[in-house]
Amino acid sequence: MMMTHPDLLESPETDLSISLDTPWLVVVHNDPVNLMSYVSMVFRRVFGWSRERSEHHMMEVHTKGRSVVWSGGREKAELYVQQLHSFLLLATMERAKH
Repeated sequence: MMMTHPDLLESPETDLSISLDTPWLVVVHNDPVNLMSYVSMVFRRVFGWSRERSEHHMMEVHTKGRSVVWSGGREKAELYVQQLHSFLLLATMERAKH
């Protein structure tokens, strides 16, 4: 007999439909360590962006403190955050607000 815990069935953290349907944002945050040219280069490598698009997002990080660099499914967002971390950029992911 399979037993389930009632809290798990009602918990939003375990509701797969919420988790899979909700878009996730990848956000890069400003840091005092990385050069702007380096951040732009990382964006080109990770996302395959043009120099212009990479520099636009790099300037947004620099002037506003953060830039949303990608939006989509959770697994892909996790992959992008991991790749950005491998280049030592400060990146997070968060649920998109509806």
